[in-house]
Amino acid sequence: MFQVRIHGRGGQGVVTGAEMLSVAAFLEGKHAQAFPSFGSERMGAPVVSYCRIDDREIRLREPILVPDALIIQDPTLLNSVDVFQGLPDSGYILINSARGFAELGLGEYITRFQASRVCCIGATDMALRHVGRPVPNAALLGGFAAITGLIKLESVNEAILETFPGKVGAGNVAAAAAAFDAVKAH
Repeated sequence: MFQVRIHGRGGQGVVTGAEMLSVAAFLEGKHAQAFPSFGSERMGAPVVSYCRIDDREIRLREPILVPDALIIQDPTLLNSVDVFQGLPDSGYILINSARGFAELGLGEYITRFQASRVCCIGATDMALRHVGRPVPNAALLGGFAAITGLIKLESVNEAILETFPGKVGAGNVAAAAAAFDAVKAH
């Protein structure tokens, strides 16, 4: 089973991102589940969402304490929440930031991980450019597909279009493709 924990803030699409990831996995014939964990339910409050993906039925229903991958939608959480809790050295890290790990104060910490499994991308900038709104979730899913190889970009795109039809969906698909390419070029 592959377990993903997504950290962000209310209004950034953290819950929708986990749901779209589970739909993308489902479209590839896998079993998946997505569910959120809220603190205070308000814009800007820290939010965590979870996604599990497996080839077999998933019976677990508890929060993910030992994730295989982290998607961090808001780098300001690095200073206020232990987002890396439980992540093994074999894990994946994808952070929404145009700044590098050293600039984020993670230069030494990140050396524990394989370089091909960690990446910072400016997903908010991509979302602004392609969607016109600072919601990085779809772009980060494109980056997730690139960094893990667990799901295909085409499945991510289909999940995005199911969630956001029309112009908004097309913009999110473009943002996901830009993030996929950025991670592959990393």
